[in-house]
Amino acid sequence: MTEVLRAPVPSDGADMWRLVGRMGGLELNSCYAYVLLATHFADTCVVATREDRLAGFVVAYRPPTDLWSVFVWQIGVAPEARGVGLATRLLDLLLARPTCRDARYLTATVSPDNSASLNLFKGLARRRGVGCQIQAGFPAALFSQTHADEDLLRIGPLTQG
Repeated sequence: MTEVLRAPVPSDGADMWRLVGRMGGLELNSCYAYVLLATHFADTCVVATREDRLAGFVVAYRPPTDLWSVFVWQIGVAPEARGVGLATRLLDLLLARPTCRDARYLTATVSPDNSASLNLFKGLARRRGVGCQIQAGFPAALFSQTHADEDLLRIGPLTQG
């Protein structure tokens, strides 16, 4: 079964919210946040649909304090769509979007025990022949609820092509 990868539209926000709630493992933000991401940040996000159902997404933005980077806030793939490289295709399309093509770095925060995300991002760096620096990101003490530390990954420098 083939996925269609595209920019999100506002109605995808509720589907992203439902998918995160269904799949577990990702921090569930408010539905409103996903609608905002699918609207205000549609140029730096990608959704994947399979038979008109959301199969996955990546939400990202260009940090105003680091204009050469694109920051991946969340990437999620439905359980039934895993194991076929969809997350990799989502990241590749994200970096190919017009608003991200000039990014020199892809950054993300990942908890040290999230081996799936670490492998995904390290694999991206390997495929592109660039480094993947891991440094302290957000310590658990910053969060009001129980939360693991989040390490900062910085992949690059990226090149066109």
